[in-house]
Amino acid sequence: MSNFNNFKISMPGSTQYDVVYGLFQCRGDLGSSDCHNCVAAALTQLGTLCPVSCGGALQLDGCFIKYDNVSFLGIEDKGIVTHKCGPSIMDDSDMMTQNDGVLTYLSSVGQYFRVAGSGKIHGVAQCTQDLSMSECDDCLSEAIRRLKSECGSSPWGDMFLSKCYARFSESGFTSKNGDDEDVEKTLAITIGLIAGVAVLIVFLSVLNKLCENKG
Repeated sequence: MSNFNNFKISMPGSTQYDVVYGLFQCRGDLGSSDCHNCVAAALTQLGTLCPVSCGGALQLDGCFIKYDNVSFLGIEDKGIVTHKCGPSIMDDSDMMTQNDGVLTYLSSVGQYFRVAGSGKIHGVAQCTQDLSMSECDDCLSEAIRRLKSECGSSPWGDMFLSKCYARFSESGFTSKNGDDEDVEKTLAITIGLIAGVAVLIVFLSVLNKLCENKG
């Protein structure tokens, strides 16, 4: 999918140790403008939060970006980054049934980006696309298992692992442009992210030089 990209950036004359690896991915239902804006915002925040670091990651509501001077691309990682649950409501059996239905469906759909709904509960799940489909399924199964266990009686919950996440809520997460034709959306995202890719390459190149100087 074109709202995902990964990079290996090296400076002229650099060795295999003087390389910065980067990845960004937008939520699968975002249009080109929203995706581009999210990546740009994430880059700006990373520049502020990690000004002298050779590695960093940031998860926003609509996109994820990560860079490091050690390759993480294509490597499965199910470590918990963060998780949150709403207040427990044990006496709302309908809500708990809807939660379970949404999360069960999300675990059964063989796609990198997944959405589900049951009653008033909506869910979304996504993997980074440097994983294989089987690794994605494995990662999301773990995220959803933990989400069911820790947030199953709550009206909302988030579980972010290193390479995937699963979320559910009464308010939902999908974009207003979610009914766009897939082909048109794919082309639009490809074109719309050109500026973001250029900024990311420059950003990672500067980081690469910084890391090289530290070495």
